[in-house]
Amino acid sequence: MRELIRLLGIVMILQGLSGAVDHLAVQPLFGLFLNFFNRVILPRLDFLTGYELFANLILATLGGAVVIASIQRRAT
Repeated sequence: MRELIRLLGIVMILQGLSGAVDHLAVQPLFGLFLNFFNRVILPRLDFLTGYELFANLILATLGGAVVIASIQRRAT
């Protein structure tokens, strides 16, 4: 279960960073998978209009927190 949570965190990090790169420039690598948050979720959230870059960076940060939490949970 911890490995699944860690994998989810890594995917969140990758999607957040890829979305930030896609927002600044074109991201051709795994665009459909890595930019899912940027292209499917963000357009449906009206309150994030104009803050797409920040939303992607927050997604990456939350993914990092999930990975760290899964590592800390394993250590205890």
